[in-house]
Parts: sequence; structure tokens; C-alpha cells
Amino acid sequence: MVIPTQEITITPEIEVLDAVELPTRTYHLDLKKGCCKGFVDGQKAMEQAIFKALNTIRFEHLIYTNNYGFQNMVGYDELYVRGDLGRRIHEALLQDERITSLENFSLEFTKKDDVLVTFLARTIYGDVNLLREAIRIA
Repeated sequence: MVIPTQEITITPEIEVLDAVELPTRTYHLDLKKGCCKGFVDGQKAMEQAIFKALNTIRFEHLIYTNNYGFQNMVGYDELYVRGDLGRRIHEALLQDERITSLENFSLEFTKKDDVLVTFLARTIYGDVNLLREAIRIA
């Protein structure tokens, strides 16, 4: 990796892309087999990005910034979780500029340790339905 040693000046020849113009092509994570297999793009890549953001514990991995991931709620009282879980999910996902809004948000507490989350994520690549994603709270 080459690290610049001088100042970087953006000249008219250098094109700066907006987030809307950035590609979403990424490796396809095959979670059943535990490997990367091929590539995904567009709406499928957004489904994967949402899954990854909700399943990555915020502040725990040095590879990610402090804005990436879901802030864990393990060990909190259920009443507190009911009040704050939705906000934390919104905060985790709306960090991604490709996600414009979350709608039809629903939380279903199945047992003491799990919450099933359902919502529609509006993205610049189309709508992504998240159906029954289990989030561990204990």
C-alpha cells in the first residue's frame, strides 16, 4: 500500500463520485457454507449490507469505524430494550447513505433472549424487505 507523503489536491481532472453513483458490487457471503462465493450487486448487495450491519457488534472490530454496526443490547432489562431497540436499529442502518428510510418497523419479543424484527428498507437500489431477523438481546 502506498501512503501519500505530499498534500493531495483535487483538480478538475479528478472526478469525485456521490454515494448514489458508487457501485454496490461486493462478494457474496454464503452464510450456510461459511464462505465467499461469487459477487452480488444492487438490491441483493443491499440485503447483505443490512444483514452485516445488524450482525456486527459496534465498537468491537477495529476494521470498522465507530459508526458501523449494531450497538449490542445484551444484558439490558426487557423494558429498556423495548424502548431503545428500534432507535439503535435505525441508527445502525441509516449510517449507510444508500439506505434512505426504514418503514413498517415491527418488533416481536418471542422469548427473553430473542426479538424478531420486520421492516422495509428503502434504498437507492430498490426496497429491501427484512422479514423476521432475530436479534439476540441476552
